[in-house]
Amino acid sequence: MRRVQRVAVAAIFALSTWPGFLLAQGVGDLKIGVVNAGRLLNESPQVRIAMETLQDEFAPRQREIIAQQTAYQENQAQLKRDLEVMGAEERRNAERDLRNEERSMARRQQEFSEDFELRRNEELAKVQQDLLRDIQAFGQLGNYDLILGDGVLYATPVVDVTEDVLNSMQAAAPSQGGQ
Repeated sequence: MRRVQRVAVAAIFALSTWPGFLLAQGVGDLKIGVVNAGRLLNESPQVRIAMETLQDEFAPRQREIIAQQTAYQENQAQLKRDLEVMGAEERRNAERDLRNEERSMARRQQEFSEDFELRRNEELAKVQQDLLRDIQAFGQLGNYDLILGDGVLYATPVVDVTEDVLNSMQAAAPSQGGQ
């Protein structure tokens, strides 16, 4: 925690002395922008497209899991109904089969979740790289000297270029059948 406090104090000191340093160096008219990367990730069409693609990719497996859950529930209900008329050995076998089916279902759900999260992280990493390139291109086209992102504790709307970058990303996003 102390290291974080020292870093924060050093950053505040550096930021508070930085404009004076730049003015002393003869750099008077800087064009500075601030980007809310979290908002860009939440609202960009590229993220929406990536998540829709991911949903389409995993939909068949999700349907299989739902079908397996439905079959399990039906088997469980059937066992409950037939429990009274079953012999002891038949009951043990049916209960064992039901437990095995439940384990199999839990295993498939766990594998599905892990695979989905892995693919989601891969897709988000790609989008983040694209996002960084888009911000850099926006900065170059807009003749910005500096665009800040994470770590900004306060920025006035005058320097917040998030909306402009988002509009640029939306214009560059491939259209999806009239959406």
